[in-house]
Amino acid sequence: MRQIPADNVPDSTLSLLFDGYEFISKKCQKYQSDVFETRLMLKKTICMLGQEACQVFYNNDLFQREGATPGRIQRTLFGQGGVQGMDGTAHRWRKQMFMSMMTPESIKQLSDLVADQWDASIRKWEIMDSVVLFEEIKEILCRAVCTWAGVPLAESEVKQRTDELSAMIDSPGAAGLRHWRGRIARQRAEEWAGDLIELVRFRNLEAPAESAINIIAWHRDLENELLDRQIAAVELLNVLRPTVAAARYVIFTAMALHRYPEYGQRIRKEKSYDEFFVQEVRRYYPFFPFVAARVKKEFEWKGYFFPTGRRVILDLYGTNRDARLWESPDEFRPDRFEMREENAFDLIPQGGGDFYENHRCPGEWITMEIMKVALRFFTENMEYYVPEQDLSMDLTRVPAIPESRFVIEGVHRKNPA
Repeated sequence: MRQIPADNVPDSTLSLLFDGYEFISKKCQKYQSDVFETRLMLKKTICMLGQEACQVFYNNDLFQREGATPGRIQRTLFGQGGVQGMDGTAHRWRKQMFMSMMTPESIKQLSDLVADQWDASIRKWEIMDSVVLFEEIKEILCRAVCTWAGVPLAESEVKQRTDELSAMIDSPGAAGLRHWRGRIARQRAEEWAGDLIELVRFRNLEAPAESAINIIAWHRDLENELLDRQIAAVELLNVLRPTVAAARYVIFTAMALHRYPEYGQRIRKEKSYDEFFVQEVRRYYPFFPFVAARVKKEFEWKGYFFPTGRRVILDLYGTNRDARLWESPDEFRPDRFEMREENAFDLIPQGGGDFYENHRCPGEWITMEIMKVALRFFTENMEYYVPEQDLSMDLTRVPAIPESRFVIEGVHRKNPA
């Protein structure tokens, strides 16, 4: 049995904070290995990178999610009792609830709502001296997803709910004030979402049968019981929050068009090219850095021993930039997707494996459609220019975003949406 390469330091938490997205890939390069062992927050942790690592990580016979996510992430990003921490039959049953919302018709409805909100926002942007696009897109997505999900959202509430959902996204990798904002935001948002669930259940809120809030409110578990109010609230936020999180991908799309303007013309000429461009944005830019699981039962992989209960972290960002999988991974090349064969374990910005069986984000298709809506507006429906600003991204900040949040000026409508 081979010994897993190990860090010779008592704890690597400070190193993780210092290296951010590149923590695992740097260590793997140091040890010339796809796997190494360290301590994070004083707990023994195995870190993995690459397609083969991804394939084993998403083997449900070997890994489980229960007990894997640190408490600080549950109390900010995910919530407690949600689908992310479930395993086996219970997970598949709960996941099916989410997948039932992901029909082509439903996804198109949401993308149309995003387009409508974006089109309405242009009227406001045309009279503004400058637009901080990230802040505007978050609000667009919050309005659109609440309408789509059957969640009532008064005009006076829009900023508060957008800020709460944004704080949850922004806080899991943070310390200090930014982290505590996320915790407080989750508490408030869960109370709000729980109230809405009860309004649906007591027939005081009319929601379309196919809407997310109705599906979640009346979902029954394997014991034929309705979800607990708090868990139903968590799952409703698991629809709203990830959609608002897609604002980062919209900004990355804008950045890519700004830095590589030659692709804008090709997108206008070749309608199918938007798919390649969107996939390359998802591969190239940093979303969330890694995901965690626990060893379900001891096993051997590549001669290494994985003991029962050991926490394991898979490097999403590093796998998306693995030179063994992607030629010139640090170059932005949408053309690489023209001849690419489907693979559930190499392009993994929102997790890998099967949507129904594994913990791959069910909103991945929604994210891609939102990015395509953004592409259409950026290349066809509006004109703008990008002033001098700081577009650098700190890879120790999780989740990453350009310093300026992408400012545009001189916005002008070209064609109707």
